[in-house]
Amino acid sequence: MKNKLDLLLSMSLIAGGAVAAEPDYATIRMEIDIAKPAAEVWSKVGGYCDISKWLGLECKIVKGQGEIGTIRDLGNGRVLEMMIAKTALSYGYTQPAPAGKFFNSYHGFMEAVPVNAKSSKMIYTIFIDESDKADQAAKDADIASRRTRFEGALKKMKEMAEAK
Repeated sequence: MKNKLDLLLSMSLIAGGAVAAEPDYATIRMEIDIAKPAAEVWSKVGGYCDISKWLGLECKIVKGQGEIGTIRDLGNGRVLEMMIAKTALSYGYTQPAPAGKFFNSYHGFMEAVPVNAKSSKMIYTIFIDESDKADQAAKDADIASRRTRFEGALKKMKEMAEAK
């Protein structure tokens, strides 16, 4: 009896593994040069809810004071993001796993990097699981859409930082 139970358990694990998609992680790294010092750039675009200025999303802090563990609400409850890393010129965030839905393991990291005393670059990196997409064309389209959106945000950051 035990051998049959072991066999059934093994078969269900194998079958379950065949149904579950393997993670397919993608990293999207974007950057833009800015003709201002990194600290000045960060002071204009690096607040945790400054995303409302450069990505056009409604943002409110629902927990915390802008340190690690702070949670922001984007789009009036559409997306929650938790700050998981922070330095003087950067922060990283993640989105929590939604109950009963695919978890894409979405993480973002934004940083102002000094180039010299008068210039810097903004780097925005997204890490995401694309395994929920039907095929490679859908994955490529999703990545291209994200890249277009966040490169637009970087251009807006540059405009804001370089404005007189």
